[in-house]
Amino acid sequence: MPYISVESGTLTEQQKELLIQKLTEVSSEIMNIPQKFFSVTIKELPDKCFGIGGKTIDKVKSEYAEKLFEQKEGKNK
Repeated sequence: MPYISVESGTLTEQQKELLIQKLTEVSSEIMNIPQKFFSVTIKELPDKCFGIGGKTIDKVKSEYAEKLFEQKEGKNK
């Protein structure tokens, strides 16, 4: 029975459902194993406990959202 484990920052319920669905679909297709045999777990780490590029994920998300907002505001001028 294939087992897929994902570690990530905080996700919404919708994101988790879609991630489980898509990982199962694609893996089943690639491995030629029926979807009903797959197990998927998601281990969420708080954004303050998970880092990339020397910054916590909450900081990265905040900076990214700010950048998108600035780009959007620039297009509306």
